[in-house]
Amino acid sequence: MELTYVPLGERPLRRLPQLLIGLTLYGLSLSLLVRASLGLNPWSALHEGLTHHTTLSFGTISAVLGALVLLLWIPLKQRPTLGTAANIIVLAYSADLGLALIPEDLGLPARIALLTGGVLLNGLSVAIYVGARLGPGPRDGLMTGASAATGRSIRLVRTLIEITVLAAGWLLGGSVGAGTVLYALTVGPITQFFMPRFAYTSTP
Repeated sequence: MELTYVPLGERPLRRLPQLLIGLTLYGLSLSLLVRASLGLNPWSALHEGLTHHTTLSFGTISAVLGALVLLLWIPLKQRPTLGTAANIIVLAYSADLGLALIPEDLGLPARIALLTGGVLLNGLSVAIYVGARLGPGPRDGLMTGASAATGRSIRLVRTLIEITVLAAGWLLGGSVGAGTVLYALTVGPITQFFMPRFAYTSTP
């Protein structure tokens, strides 16, 4: 199953809406996980931790860090695409929208439901926006670029990045807990399940 970049000129009316819908759902899934308050994925834990030390919103911090990560692409000779820019912008707005709509301080049953729904929606949304094949987001591009530059496996590079980011988020006060473990164990299989249903097949 091919997931490499395909230029926007190929079937844009089919692929661009898929990208935007996937990114919007991804941002909303992050807001579900934040309101669940049972543990976040590493990058979200970092974003939440930084909200405790700045006046910026969760979505704004996501966008700022995404732009900063792009600077690390330069020595790795990675090139941003439309999908990269959309990843930064759409995620920021959709995550803040979700946080504005979902109330805080919910009971434990509601929080468990938010956690479960957030993880499922996250895996589905990744399959949707990655399946559009319009280029990686800043964090995914950092992973693939670093892997190519060092000759190390994507698994090793991804693990090192995630551990570093999670530790920073935890030190800053980000939510780390059972939800973090659930996310780590299940989001990959969920994404893998949905990916064949949304992966765009390029025209020969």
